[in-house]
Amino acid sequence: MTKNSDTHPAIHLEYPDWVDTVVDWERRYASDEEKMRLTIAVSRENVVRGTGGPFGAAIFERDSGRLVAVGMNSVVRFNNCALHGEMVAFMMAQQRIGSFTLHSPNLPTHELFTSCEPCAMCLGATLWSGVRRVVCGAAREDASRLNFDEGPVFPESYRYLEDRGIAIVHHVLREDARAVLELYRTTSGKIYNG
Repeated sequence: MTKNSDTHPAIHLEYPDWVDTVVDWERRYASDEEKMRLTIAVSRENVVRGTGGPFGAAIFERDSGRLVAVGMNSVVRFNNCALHGEMVAFMMAQQRIGSFTLHSPNLPTHELFTSCEPCAMCLGATLWSGVRRVVCGAAREDASRLNFDEGPVFPESYRYLEDRGIAIVHHVLREDARAVLELYRTTSGKIYNG
């Protein structure tokens, strides 16, 4: 019996073809600023190339500075509301290392860099992803100026993660990250909430 693809759809996630022109997979990223610059470059290229929204993310090994995965907003490209930059980064990192968690005794400590403070979905997924540190560029209110609804994220949301051993750092290269949001606004990028 042949399965009907309309009733049994498959999801296949891959990076846009420009990723290897922006990402140096062999480089070691030594500082928060270097890691955030890469993350912002991914978000900017996503806008410039028209492959998605103005949000990028990257997963690094904390101690070595090794890049494990990047993520870019792919909601419109794949017609999938779950494919925010952070979610794509989590999925790609876990696929690359072959584990559903980035936090286990046999793995190095991982950290998430994100071009903007995460929405409610991505912040929740952060807890289960296994990263031990989150570093954010632009602020929630920067995304809200474009009418992106970040959902129910409160100071208590961050405190919840911190209480579980996940360090949070805000506003690293905020102006650079905010510039990508402004670029998206001036190019009339699609606002894809609900």
